Amino acid sequence: MEIDDPLERTELTFLLGMAFQLVLSEFVGRLDAAGYADLRPVHGLVFQALRGPGATTSELAEQLGVTKQAAGQIVDDLEKRGYVERGPHPAGGRRRLVVLTGKALEHLSVAGRLLRELESQLTRRLHEDGLEVPRAELAAIVRAMAGDSIPPLRPIW
Repeated sequence: MEIDDPLERTELTFLLGMAFQLVLSEFVGRLDAAGYADLRPVHGLVFQALRGPGATTSELAEQLGVTKQAAGQIVDDLEKRGYVERGPHPAGGRRRLVVLTGKALEHLSVAGRLLRELESQLTRRLHEDGLEVPRAELAAIVRAMAGDSIPPLRPIW
């Protein structure tokens, strides 16, 4: 007997979007349960952009695809909650460097662990159904569309 799953006839963009939403929702729920209910997915993108040496709010705005004002508001909010801090820029001048605090680095560690656990559970579940996580196929789609210019992951506003 052949199973006629309507999802198999659904447009690729919708399938990718639904899969992203479902995985992200599960991940956010696990982060909330771990004590990070005050953070949203956009904050995780900010933390990824600031990893390492940090960035100016202008650089952050470019990375996120938002205005400088919006990036400044996000940084203000995260600074009030102790996740980032502003300091002098190594190049001097009026620019300020935004860097992650220990609180943000702790969050990234917990988030990384939870994401690896989620992915492992999803991998096992798919494997039980005789499937694999389509990482190579998704990477091929990104390469086919972007070539060598891998775009940053940006929030969908």
